[in-house]
Amino acid sequence: MTPQHASELTLQTCLLAPVVPVLVVDDASIAADLARALVVGGLPALEVTLRTPAALDVIREMAGVAGGVVGAGTLLTAADVENAKAAGATFGVAPGATDRLLDACEANDLPLLPGVATATEAMRLLERGYSVQKFFPAEANGGAPALKAIGAPIPQVRFCPTGGVSLKNAGDYLSLPNTVCVGGSWVAPANLVAARDWDAITALATQAAALPR
Repeated sequence: MTPQHASELTLQTCLLAPVVPVLVVDDASIAADLARALVVGGLPALEVTLRTPAALDVIREMAGVAGGVVGAGTLLTAADVENAKAAGATFGVAPGATDRLLDACEANDLPLLPGVATATEAMRLLERGYSVQKFFPAEANGGAPALKAIGAPIPQVRFCPTGGVSLKNAGDYLSLPNTVCVGGSWVAPANLVAARDWDAITALATQAAALPR
């Protein structure tokens, strides 16, 4: 898969909703219910971070939920890419980007949303063909004003800012012409997941899905 094709597919995923839930799930037995709650609320693109031992099983369970588009986050190595693809992930997300990781995603036909924090990193990825990127960690890197400033000289790149994004500041990012969606964990807070309060999570998803962009 070429970087250009990967970015086209990534853009399609990012356009599904204004928010991509960033999920850290410890228990695969609740994965399908969590995915359904988010999809019903209008957030079909789901990022399952590879931060727990259960993550690959969570991806397998969520991949079977109708209407869901499940990806793997926190991709760091070629092995992560291969395991995520085998588990059923249809896209990947990384906090940064290395040549080895990019090579692995391209070889395994896994569209990647690669992370950047600076204009130089954004330019380097654009040079390789990646025109859709993750701005991370968004708030720690200056928030929406910083992303707006990066967008002025590099309008070819569209971003999904993640890291410190919440319902309170999501609109600041989504109002920028270079922001296609945001990533956030607030739509599936740990306390509601632990309580299996799927109705409350659907309500948060519905609220997030209604954000203008």
